Amino acid sequence: MKNIFILFILTTLFYSCDDELDIINPNEVTNESFWLNETDAIKGINSCYSTLHRGGFSRWQPMLYDLRSDVGASYSPWSELANALNNFIQPNSNFGPVVDVYFDNYVGINRANQVIANVPSIEMDNNLKERILGEAYFFRGMHYYHLASLWGNVVLQLAPSSPTDLPANSSEAEVWKQVISDLTEAKNKLPDSYGNSNDIGRITKGGALALLGKAYMQIKDFASAKSALEYMVTGAGAGNYDLMVDYYDNFKITTEFNRESVLEWSYIENPTEGTDNDVQTANHNFGTSIGQFYGPPGVGFTDAEALRWVVGEFEIERTVTNKRDPRLSVTYLYNYSNEAGPTATMVYGETFQQRYGNSNRVFFRKFLHDHARNYEGFRGINNYRFIRYADVLLMYAECLNEIGNTSDAYQYVNRVRSRAGLAALPTGMSKAAFLTQLKHERLLELTGEGHRFNDLKRWGELGPSLSSKDPAFNNFQIGKHELLPIPQRDLDINPNMSQNPNW
Repeated sequence: MKNIFILFILTTLFYSCDDELDIINPNEVTNESFWLNETDAIKGINSCYSTLHRGGFSRWQPMLYDLRSDVGASYSPWSELANALNNFIQPNSNFGPVVDVYFDNYVGINRANQVIANVPSIEMDNNLKERILGEAYFFRGMHYYHLASLWGNVVLQLAPSSPTDLPANSSEAEVWKQVISDLTEAKNKLPDSYGNSNDIGRITKGGALALLGKAYMQIKDFASAKSALEYMVTGAGAGNYDLMVDYYDNFKITTEFNRESVLEWSYIENPTEGTDNDVQTANHNFGTSIGQFYGPPGVGFTDAEALRWVVGEFEIERTVTNKRDPRLSVTYLYNYSNEAGPTATMVYGETFQQRYGNSNRVFFRKFLHDHARNYEGFRGINNYRFIRYADVLLMYAECLNEIGNTSDAYQYVNRVRSRAGLAALPTGMSKAAFLTQLKHERLLELTGEGHRFNDLKRWGELGPSLSSKDPAFNNFQIGKHELLPIPQRDLDINPNMSQNPNW
């Protein structure tokens, strides 16, 4: 009898514990206890913006775009980093920094999916609801833009995910189709601008159309890209944008969200944080660590730096007043950032000569803090300008040229050249000659802003032929390295997924 009683007690305890595992934690936020009102909807969309502070976005993704093109290099002592991000050598598809970018894009997609799925049923101001949904569609489209650009054949997850979801990859073409669908939905819901200063930095209709134009260009639908960009160039939104007189104003902390800014990611200082390089401080991801990883030796880690051949491209042409292209010293820190040379070029409070002697190294400058302080850190405050109006003008010119309207394209390139003090282009170029010139213009205007990789991909120029400019391309295999490998950990979890070609 005693043994039976003990068995009864044990059985009762087992089932009681089993029941308790299903008890809902009253302190835990769930879909049922959230997504109830307007405040929840605003918090939900704000979480999409917060994704931009994650390390995959505020550090590694810019490096992937810069270093996998022919304008950047890595000589990092972290050899696995240099190989994966720069040298097209990645035997480990689970390599942390690369996987962080992949993972953080899906974090953003999941957050956007939550908004898209739950906000429609909330009783709230309809105009605000439409705007929030537009922002969510933009973010989902943008995250898939990056995944399509870097990984191509990824999973399309268009509803809040669950642990039992095991979807197969979609083709790169299908992913681009989804990007276009989401951004089209976004531009139909988003406002031209925001009247409340508290909303500065939120996505606008122009921002959605600019990225939509980029997406169409990547699939070489230039007519549709032109239509998307038209709103900002000759259409109703043209008055909202213009070029800044001073090119450097696009990269200073004192002139953020200016009239040239189309899409700009905000990074701020948190006054409750400790020292700038204290990565253990809670909430340290309010800032960006691009400067820490791009900064020159003695200031940053220098895991990414520039290739010097582009300096020569800036020196091909003088301004109409016989001066050097002013964009050169904004784009790069190097021994002649000041034309007077290394003893006059200042690098974070010391001369280039004092810091680096006779070195010929070149460092990306646009998102550093040297204009404001003599140090870098893990929580920089210099905003990341994702798309500027100058980029829109050059994209629009490329679209006009591609659809056979080269004669109308000159004026938009000349606006960008004029800001730099350069003479107008001579007319009468063929379509091919104009595209060659446009490639040069995009190089000078946009280097170090993360667009070069997709430009080269769109132009069909990724390959070993670039090795004369960037020796890393000696390792480039056509049909393989246009895309990164899908992380093996995802393939192990989901048997319905497959690896990218030749990996």
